[in-house]
Amino acid sequence: MDRVGYVILYVSDLATSIAFYRDVMGLPFKFEDAGYAEFATEGTRFALYERRRAEWLTAGPVAPGPAAEVVFTVDDVDSHAERIAALGTTVLSGPADRPWGHRTVHVADPDGFVVELAQDIPRRRGRRRGRGGGRGSRVGHRGPGTAGAKPSTTAAPGEPVSQTGRKPQQARNRRR
Repeated sequence: MDRVGYVILYVSDLATSIAFYRDVMGLPFKFEDAGYAEFATEGTRFALYERRRAEWLTAGPVAPGPAAEVVFTVDDVDSHAERIAALGTTVLSGPADRPWGHRTVHVADPDGFVVELAQDIPRRRGRRRGRGGGRGSRVGHRGPGTAGAKPSTTAAPGEPVSQTGRKPQQARNRRR
């Protein structure tokens, strides 16, 4: 099991949510049937389902958002942010460059789900190596062409680095 097939949001008003994702977010609409709507996204399918109809699946009431975030990748966050704001949608945050390698803007959909548009940009800091070693673990992997390279010792802005070049937490962990 290594592939996400669908992301389906349970929404209170299907027509309003279809309009938001089609007209505001710009997703290509595919179809609507029996309280379900799907968009023509590549790879993982994105869909909406009426919350009241979803209760038979969950055997109880389905609480509204914002308990989730949906991220769509785009080529130009700033132009999308301008377009979305011009349509009267409230921008929650951004556009802003994030240290993990995205320029993002966040808005809320009609049910309060957080919707992020993300544009790839150069990373400002390296990823922390995971712990464990189970299936899919990347412990010790530094990416292609980096065999024998030293781990990054670059600290985030304002984060102290010790005399050894390690962040204080890294130095403490090394002693254990």
